[in-house]
Amino acid sequence: MPQLKYNRILLKLSGEALAGNNGYGIDPDVLGQQADSIAELSHTGVQIGLVIGGGNIFRGAKLAKVGINHVTGDHMGMLATVINALSMQDALENRNLKTRVMSAIQISQICEDYSRRRAIRDLEQGRVTLFAAGTGNPFFTTDSAASLRAIEIGAKLLIKATNVDGVYSTNPHKDSSAKFYPSLSYDQALQENLEVMDATALVLCRDHKLPIRILNIRNSGALMRLVYGADIGSLIQ
Repeated sequence: MPQLKYNRILLKLSGEALAGNNGYGIDPDVLGQQADSIAELSHTGVQIGLVIGGGNIFRGAKLAKVGINHVTGDHMGMLATVINALSMQDALENRNLKTRVMSAIQISQICEDYSRRRAIRDLEQGRVTLFAAGTGNPFFTTDSAASLRAIEIGAKLLIKATNVDGVYSTNPHKDSSAKFYPSLSYDQALQENLEVMDATALVLCRDHKLPIRILNIRNSGALMRLVYGADIGSLIQ
């Protein structure tokens, strides 16, 4: 049996990854497919932290443009990530996985408050640990939250699952001449403004030497092959 290259990872999914073709809300079939992939990964023994965005339900930055206070909008976006985390928790538990949802904001009747020590214990016990509500602060994206939590829990790799095969010079869905980057440095991603993650997230990873892998969530089996060392998508380090 091949040996795992990464024993602990942080997986970042966009909220849109749960919406499917609807583009909004949570598609039960798509949720199930994502849960199947995570369950398969968990059965290998890899410890999984998970951050899910909230863009399938709400984007605070968009409402700020029509008059809603940016801080209020970001708080609403945090709640959207909690909804997504709870839906994934149930989907994973229906597949007999142990889980924990931890929130960066206090909603103790729904899920636990975030605790780094408890999160690490849960990971060591094989629980898929979902980190909800971003960093708990406005003006920070869920990409930044994923970087922060990955560093805090000592993840060996941050995986951002997207709808493209990796990092490109421009959006490959709109520009057929877009250049693919199989590997690049944090500084290159920042200087060329490649928009794979926001600058705060990239700088956090750079300063703590946390490698980032960008891959296509629709690439069947990609996560499994990746944790065993396959060169999939784009590597930022």
